[in-house]
Amino acid sequence: MELVHQEVEEEGKQKQKQFKSTLILPALSIGNVGQLAIDLLVSSMGAQRIGYLDDPSILPCVGNNAYGPLPYGLLALPLEVYDSSSNALTLIQQRSPVVKGMGMEFATNLADLAAKSGSKHVVVLSSLDSGRRQKIDESRNTQIYYLSSINTDGTDEDCEKLGWKRLEYNPMQKRWNYLNALAEGNLQVESSSFEDELLDEDYYPSLPFAALFSCCKAKGLKVTCILCYCSEGDNISDSFPLAEAALKLLGKNPNKLCGQEKVGWRIPYSWSTVYGPPADMSLF
Repeated sequence: MELVHQEVEEEGKQKQKQFKSTLILPALSIGNVGQLAIDLLVSSMGAQRIGYLDDPSILPCVGNNAYGPLPYGLLALPLEVYDSSSNALTLIQQRSPVVKGMGMEFATNLADLAAKSGSKHVVVLSSLDSGRRQKIDESRNTQIYYLSSINTDGTDEDCEKLGWKRLEYNPMQKRWNYLNALAEGNLQVESSSFEDELLDEDYYPSLPFAALFSCCKAKGLKVTCILCYCSEGDNISDSFPLAEAALKLLGKNPNKLCGQEKVGWRIPYSWSTVYGPPADMSLF
């Protein structure tokens, strides 16, 4: 995986070669909530695109600038890197899926790039299928779940203080153990062990966030996965609590993302055309 820098238009401005110590990125899943949350964070922070990532495991796509009011010709690409200097954050946006069968290779390449680029803490935003939800904890007024590399059991005191619930996680479970072995370069694991029919306990480690979690952890990075349950449909509303959760974890105030008081969330321009124009009411 290679970081291709965007052409610097301002004379004398240096290309940024290193990421900030904290990197936020999505893991594709149901409802694309992680991607929507990244869109919201990039737009609200006024983050600048510093380049894009080139990797053979990502399907190609292209589109107009997602954050500007007019299509100035700045194309949106499959993997983009954004920098928010005022918030000391680097963000990666993923706009197309991974090629089937290359999920682990993609996660390994991304974790390797993050480690080489100076990241110390990787925050992964993703979603879970509400149809797979088996237990509902009514004692907690939250829809945010987490998984952290801080402790071997996935717990993190900072996340617990925020009222979040740790995702069910057992590193010795067959598929979690398989992911960890692959991430650590253990070639003795039999590939056939991952081809059996998925059981309920296999759901979490089968998702893209799990591969990113295992690979980043194997590189010695601190990694925190922030997750929420959702269903397919209009998931824009789900992205707000997920983006806010990421900011809370990092001690950021959503009302001061651009250095101004009470600015709050800035809705990306591209969201206004997600479902096309409104219906012609003369038809009814």
